[in-house]
Amino acid sequence: MVLEKDSVQLLAAALAIGIGSIGPAIAIGMLGGKAMEAMGRNPEASGKIQSAMILAIAFAEAIAIYALVVALIIKFV
Repeated sequence: MVLEKDSVQLLAAALAIGIGSIGPAIAIGMLGGKAMEAMGRNPEASGKIQSAMILAIAFAEAIAIYALVVALIIKFV
């Protein structure tokens, strides 16, 4: 069975975005859960916790965007 170049490119792009988004998804879930736990333990510090959580989520989401860029490069180049 011989795979065509287009088929291999589509498979590689799908794997790049699929595998590349697993880590950030887990990280964002853990960040949100731990932030809610911290806010529950110390409600007075919820503003500082929330701003730190949002910043960390943005950094984790950037990794998923890099995976998307790699997948698009694989698909169209």
